[in-house]
Amino acid sequence: MKQNNDFYKNKLGGSHTTIIGSRTGEKAIRTIAMHPTVKRIVPSVINTRGTVGGKTTAKILRPDARGNLRLLIQAGSASQELQIVTTLGSLTEGEVLRSELNKMLKEALDT
Repeated sequence: MKQNNDFYKNKLGGSHTTIIGSRTGEKAIRTIAMHPTVKRIVPSVINTRGTVGGKTTAKILRPDARGNLRLLIQAGSASQELQIVTTLGSLTEGEVLRSELNKMLKEALDT
């Protein structure tokens, strides 16, 4: 199922709009934006570390008490954490969504 750019852009917010990982990073964001419980995706600052090279990976990290999640994208020597604001209300619901989104990311990024 293809999503149009407007749908993806409407869910992306915050003061930083750059997403690392080029096409793979954007594909990860678009995949997450498709889920009906995701209200907003807020990118944060891009960090670098000492290693050079490597492929782009994305994974959902543990939820907070309200069910909001974090997405970690690593591309070569850079990493970026993105806050995923959801319509959920609990840690338990967030864990279920985390598992679901990680499966969606695996399918989308392994192709």
